[in-house]
Amino acid sequence: MKKVFFSLAVALATAAFVPAASAIPSFSRQTNLNCQSCHAQHVPILNGFGQAFKAAGYPMMGTQGKVEGDRLSIPDTLNASMRIKVRYQKSNGANTDVIPGDTTNSGQWQVPEEFSLFFGGRIAENVGFFFEGNTTAVQLVSGFRLPAAFSVSNAKLSAIPYMTDTLGASYGYEQASTGAVRNVRWAEHRKEISAQQYVGTDGAATGVAFVGQNDMGYINFSRWAPAFMARSGAAQTLRSNYLRIAATPSVSTATKGDWSMHIGAQFWNGSNYAPDLLTPASLVPVETRATAIDFQAFGQVGGRDLGVYATWAKAPAGTAARPNILNAGNNITNGNNPVGPVDPNLYRVNDRKAWTIGAEYSLTQYTLHIGAAYRRANSGGASGALGIVGDNPTDNAVTLTGVYNISQNAEIHLNHSIYSGTLYSTPQPNGKQLTTLMLEASW
Repeated sequence: MKKVFFSLAVALATAAFVPAASAIPSFSRQTNLNCQSCHAQHVPILNGFGQAFKAAGYPMMGTQGKVEGDRLSIPDTLNASMRIKVRYQKSNGANTDVIPGDTTNSGQWQVPEEFSLFFGGRIAENVGFFFEGNTTAVQLVSGFRLPAAFSVSNAKLSAIPYMTDTLGASYGYEQASTGAVRNVRWAEHRKEISAQQYVGTDGAATGVAFVGQNDMGYINFSRWAPAFMARSGAAQTLRSNYLRIAATPSVSTATKGDWSMHIGAQFWNGSNYAPDLLTPASLVPVETRATAIDFQAFGQVGGRDLGVYATWAKAPAGTAARPNILNAGNNITNGNNPVGPVDPNLYRVNDRKAWTIGAEYSLTQYTLHIGAAYRRANSGGASGALGIVGDNPTDNAVTLTGVYNISQNAEIHLNHSIYSGTLYSTPQPNGKQLTTLMLEASW
């Protein structure tokens, strides 16, 4: 472990001499704007301009040429970009690995943890698209949105068909960086800093989001199915509901300057069908129920950025007849952060709930950021047939974070979480600590 921290120190010292560079992912190419035009502190946190660009459906153009004609206006280039995440993770559970790196207990390099291909931008004056492909998966497509946005008075009204293999119903439209949607969060350890991510509101989802947005906030109502691609053999009906209500006021103070606020609630409900991972060709009836509240404030203290975040979420218990797909285990266990598709057979028989509070401060503007978060949670107990009603141990975490921007489009992340609570009265396979060192870069 000492070698890892020494390597990080060397990397940071070397990076201090690397000049800042403009990011060149898909939207930067189309708009001719650098990363800091849309992002606050570091990627993926959105600033006000980035939120407005997203609300408009991605059609904004810069100096890039267009192909235009009668009812046609598209960029003359299909704008592409790529992103890679390379991680090293170390947990402090008992090391029984036969081969070093089989689990995080012996230290595990994940190269890559993610390697994605993106296309995005304008396809008409009021219509855009966003495509994400996972180059390491069997299927290339991992996420897609097709927003059509229209101005009505001082508001934007949008219809957004979407599908995602892992990001949940909130993927259709979201502005917060609280972890309300899995891929937009202020720190890497998502279940430790976001109650929504802890209870399990991510997962496969296909649906249509209907959004109304103005300067004071937005409402997103979605009809969706808990499956990636709604079709025969997957989920065939968009009969679950997702509602997001958020206020986004700006508050001006005499001594602390301007603060951008985000105060919102999320509601998932309805009954549906989801793939049975034990019998992939069949569907099982499931519930899709959860509730969340979140808060975000972004401003400056001492001339440097400060983000403050608070979240609360609860996913009710499920039953054998009706598992709650938003309170179920994953089919692949990787320590404190399970991975793989959500398995309805691993439903929990107790409510899974959590609250978190955290903050991130820029020691050096747009370059070096430090943060901390606290989570208090109830795990919902064991999953599946072994679950015991009433067995709902506490599962708490303290997380320290650091982000160094080598350039606008390349970052080094360091997260360290320490776990406590009655869940750990019984030794857990991956112990009570997790450290993640990660390089993330987009181009």
